[in-house]
Amino acid sequence: MRTILVANIKGGCGKTTIATHLAAACAAAGHSTALADVDRQRSSLGWLARRPATASALVGLDWAKDLSDAPKGIQRLVIDAPAALKTKQIEDLVRMADVVVLPVLPSAFDEQATQRFLGKLEELKSIAKNRKSVAVVGNRLRARTKAADRLDQFLGGVGHSVVTRLRDSQIYADAAASGLSLFDLTGKRAAEHRADWEPLLAYIEKA
Repeated sequence: MRTILVANIKGGCGKTTIATHLAAACAAAGHSTALADVDRQRSSLGWLARRPATASALVGLDWAKDLSDAPKGIQRLVIDAPAALKTKQIEDLVRMADVVVLPVLPSAFDEQATQRFLGKLEELKSIAKNRKSVAVVGNRLRARTKAADRLDQFLGGVGHSVVTRLRDSQIYADAAASGLSLFDLTGKRAAEHRADWEPLLAYIEKA
């Protein structure tokens, strides 16, 4: 089983959107996939409850109170972590993960929080000794803006792999309202935005 942890101590940086998309992508690729929601708000599980029966099947796990084992036969486990993680929670979740996906928005506040979180991660031996990978993802970027330029400068200096940059688009909110993702949609627009995810998916498979 390959386990992907989506985490950052900054709220509102897109963790749930990325976690649900990664889970949907794994399921669409034919992997038996579980989506574990550690956040008390249970946004990922809410998305899963709206998911139509015609979409690729996913197993939902409520880990808001306690972490548990994934069901037998699961090939991909995606964990949606809450903001403001405590040190013990970070240690427990990173121990379970094969790769940590860290989303960051084009905002000075997000950059500051991300630096603090990376500092916490680097205190863990598995991260410091490169036994586990950290994939930094620039999220909700608008091309040719000062915020995007500043984020590019920040991402270039964080010392971890900046795997991809996801463009800002209403298509994400529209899909989420129906329990769907870009990997469940057809059409040119969805295909164009799916291309942003290809480097991240390839990185996770190789990690």
